[in-house]
Amino acid sequence: MFFVRTASLKDADALRALLSETFHATYDPLYGEAKVRELVDAWHSIPALKTRIEKKGGEFLVADDGRQLGGMAYAAMSTKMAKTAFLHQLYVRPSCQRMGIGRDLFAELETCFPDAEIMRLEVEPRNTAAVAFYQEHGFVEVDRTTSCGGPDSGLPAIVMEKRLG
Repeated sequence: MFFVRTASLKDADALRALLSETFHATYDPLYGEAKVRELVDAWHSIPALKTRIEKKGGEFLVADDGRQLGGMAYAAMSTKMAKTAFLHQLYVRPSCQRMGIGRDLFAELETCFPDAEIMRLEVEPRNTAAVAFYQEHGFVEVDRTTSCGGPDSGLPAIVMEKRLG
């Protein structure tokens, strides 16, 4: 059984391993192994993870069974959009998918931002499982971008939102 808890700096190595495994399983077929390795190294380095874990106004959660992390989620209040929490990451280890971990992580995140009226995210259009997950949890498409994850990334994304409260 996995329990959702706040991530700590001690989780950084396990988080990097989880994100590397999950990113390769999800995105290698879409972008190729070399591009995914580049993204993992840029977005999921130990310093980058530690910065997010310690960020004020952010919430970094893990699903932990005492032996391994089965999933993670990270969201923070937007610095550009009023009353908007941005879901930056929600990933579940491939061997742990379909166990309710994503649902549990998301349910906890929804309660972490009492001032937010909207939760927003970006999702790769060809990641149909993720798109379906977010639609099942009340998100709707509001835009599209070619800069998923950062300016000039060249990565396409569907921008989705959900009203909170």
